[in-house]
Amino acid sequence: MEPEIQLLAAGRFREAALAASAGNLDDPDRRTIYGLALGGCGDFAGSFAQLQRVAEIRPTEPHPCLDLLPILRDCGREDQIEPWLLAVLRARPASPLVALELARHYRAEGCMARARELARHALALTPRSAEAHRLMAWILADLGDLAASAEHSGQAVALDPGDAAAWSNLGVALTDLGRHQEGEHAHKQALALAPGSPRIRVNRAVNLLAQGRMEEAWEDYEWRLRLPGHTGLPPGQLLPALAPGGRLDGRTILLTHEDGFGDTLQFARFAPLLAQLGATVLAHAPPPLERLLGSLGHGITILPSSAKLPAFDYHCPYTSLPRAFGVGLGTIPAAPYLFADPALAAHWRALLPAADRKIGLVWAGQARPWLEGYGPLDGRRSMRLNDFAPLGAITGITWISLQKSSAGGELDRPPAGIELHDAMPQVHDFADTAAIIAALDAVISVDTSVAHLAGAMGKPVLLLDRFDTCWRWLRLRRDNPWYPSLTIFRQNRIGDWRAPVDQIADYLCTTEAF
Repeated sequence: MEPEIQLLAAGRFREAALAASAGNLDDPDRRTIYGLALGGCGDFAGSFAQLQRVAEIRPTEPHPCLDLLPILRDCGREDQIEPWLLAVLRARPASPLVALELARHYRAEGCMARARELARHALALTPRSAEAHRLMAWILADLGDLAASAEHSGQAVALDPGDAAAWSNLGVALTDLGRHQEGEHAHKQALALAPGSPRIRVNRAVNLLAQGRMEEAWEDYEWRLRLPGHTGLPPGQLLPALAPGGRLDGRTILLTHEDGFGDTLQFARFAPLLAQLGATVLAHAPPPLERLLGSLGHGITILPSSAKLPAFDYHCPYTSLPRAFGVGLGTIPAAPYLFADPALAAHWRALLPAADRKIGLVWAGQARPWLEGYGPLDGRRSMRLNDFAPLGAITGITWISLQKSSAGGELDRPPAGIELHDAMPQVHDFADTAAIIAALDAVISVDTSVAHLAGAMGKPVLLLDRFDTCWRWLRLRRDNPWYPSLTIFRQNRIGDWRAPVDQIADYLCTTEAF
């Protein structure tokens, strides 16, 4: 059957079906090839009939219909995956493998309740399956049930202590719960099993960063550059760690943006330090940041993303600059380091309502649907405008919307007492946003790029932070060494914004700082 297998692997499904059907279909292997080839041709009813017959002949083996999934993906027929798997599950309801595959599909599609239901079904069938516990842990983490996620991760490592990924998943869950030392131990176990895994290295780095142990974490954090799908410049030209007292005279350094605007805003503070060491600094900027990063000064050249790649001696992602400088909690370069253009600030000040106390509001982050697994995290860090209802009782404040996303659609139904002035439809980039912030007394924001921008400008920021906080906000602190003007109000329970919003309301009523 070698020719039929080769035709199937080459995607020549019609030829593979003809070749397989010319032989004896009583042979289960030949019938399997025939069924898969029919599926590749789009004859799903015929494919299912053939593969189901093989499943009846081999009831103790994995259902051959699962082998069609990669063919469906390769052919761009993802729309057939759910009905196909549901049909297989109806035919073999006691198959944990089918239930797990369907649970994975629903998780990838963001149908988390269905994913949890199928994972539960798989666990009921095989309660001692490390794979099922591992998948359930991921699903529960996506749903925000971190304690249950950690419990299932613990079950997974107990059942399969040689699974490095399961140990790392446990470490992530424990870190998100604030159990950093236990999480660190789990990551240590994972690295002992898979020391060359970039994902495990990055996960351990996040744990150490969350503890404030930055000098220990930066090298592991660099392993993110080796993750699948990460495209970068030649690793041999990556900016090395800088020796104390060293100089960079005559060197040209290209700084590159990775993904999040907040990361670039946070770590752009190091660009002037490179210039002070004598380097020629070329700062790559995506369009929304081009004008704003020009305020870094120090002779730094801002390169638009459309510019031709120039010659350079070293390159460095903005997020790698702390590693190059060996930064720790006590050596973070201070803010402010980004500034609004004076003329632009005057323009926007004239457009905003005249008021004694103006405060900006941001309640949702950038969704980033192109990043796998980012949606659940964004859901945990984002709020609804109505969550700000307790602030409506405070008088004497003019509220300014800084929400630049689809979440701005909530502006037509704000909570009672909060009348929002929305200038964001006229905002083109972060330079405009900075000009608006310059006219405000403070900014209230969830963990998103505007919080970084206001902090980088030295503007008072009241940060509404999710329970499973990002490493940079340091769980045990209300202040933050990256932004001295920032105060953190954190959830006590996952998904519950009432307590931190009430705390901000009290803060606004009692503080005279702004």
